[in-house]
Amino acid sequence: MKKLTALFLGLILMLNFVALAGVALAETQDAAAEAVDETAETAEGKTLVVYFSATGNTEAAANYIAEATGADILALEPVESYTDDDLDWTDENSRVVYEHDHPEDRAVELVAATVENWDECDTVFIGYPIWWGIAAWPVDTFVEANDFTGKTVIPFCTSSSSDLGDSGELLAELAGSGEWLEGMRFSSRVTAEDVQAWLDTLEL
Repeated sequence: MKKLTALFLGLILMLNFVALAGVALAETQDAAAEAVDETAETAEGKTLVVYFSATGNTEAAANYIAEATGADILALEPVESYTDDDLDWTDENSRVVYEHDHPEDRAVELVAATVENWDECDTVFIGYPIWWGIAAWPVDTFVEANDFTGKTVIPFCTSSSSDLGDSGELLAELAGSGEWLEGMRFSSRVTAEDVQAWLDTLEL
């Protein structure tokens, strides 16, 4: 009887051990899976959409890109905002005309020119309206303030008629680092479908 009891207790202890071992193994596997997920996310990096928008058109395109790619988004805001009068390119006394005619005064101070966790971003979309055939110069401040080494940079712009021109190449020269891809110009009536069709060609 004692032998039977001892055998029974031993069996119970063994079953408990097996159950505990199973729980420990499951927890270890879960932890390993989480570590793999975190490593994969780090390896893939994040996508960021940065844009300056004067009248809302570039903002619309930027939001479509962010929604389609799951990217974070950052609006570049000048410390001294542009008013409607400032943006009147037909008025020779407006701010944009003055800045266009005086390149030395195009250094537009931004509320924020750098990005938290910038090192985690590996793909950066940069959007802007076209001013006089080039990127609206508030974007220059952001480009000059950041190191694009190891990042894929994709410019995009909006305009009523002008094309992308050399705006992307000029920003790449200003940055001096990063892999800059050919950009895309959208009309002032950009749609989500327009943006998605373009993104499909990038194969990111």
